[in-house]
Amino acid sequence: MMPESSVSFCPVPEEQQPLNEYEQLKESWLFNWAVQNPWQYARKLTWVWGLGWLIAGPIASTSFPFNKYPLHFALAAAGGALIFVVLLLLRLYSGWSYICDRLYRETVTYEESGWYDGQTWEKSTEILQRDRLVVTYQVKPVLQRLKKTFVFLAVFVALGSVTWVIV
Repeated sequence: MMPESSVSFCPVPEEQQPLNEYEQLKESWLFNWAVQNPWQYARKLTWVWGLGWLIAGPIASTSFPFNKYPLHFALAAAGGALIFVVLLLLRLYSGWSYICDRLYRETVTYEESGWYDGQTWEKSTEILQRDRLVVTYQVKPVLQRLKKTFVFLAVFVALGSVTWVIV
C-alpha cells in the first residue's frame, strides 16, 4: 500500500476547506462583482447608487426642495445614495478579507458536525504554498480594487463636501 501524500490527506470537510470556500465565494452572486472586469464592476456599483436615489431622493427633498435648493438637493441625495454603495463595499470587503485570512493562515479551524466539536488542522507545506499563491495572485488584487474604490468614494465625498461649503 502506498503512503498518502500530505497534499491528498485533509481532514477538513470539503465545504470548509479554504480553497473551496474561495471558489464558492468567487462564484456567488454578490461577491463575484469584485472579480468582474472594471467596466462591469463600475456599472453594478453605479446601479446600486442609482437605486439608492429612490430612497435618498425623497428624503433629501424634504430638507432641500428641488425648486428652491437644487444643488443642495442633488448633493444630499447623492451622498445618501452613496451610503448603499459603501454598505455593499463593506460587505464585499469583509467577505474577501475573511477568505484571504483563511487561505493565508497556517492552520484551518473547522467543525466536523457542529459548533461544539471544533478542530484545528495544520496545513502541509504544499497546501500552504498553494493557498498563499491564491492569496497573492487572486484575492489580494480583489482587496486592492475594493480599497481603491473606497478611496475614490472618499474623494467623491470630499468634493461634494467642498461644493456644499462653497455654495
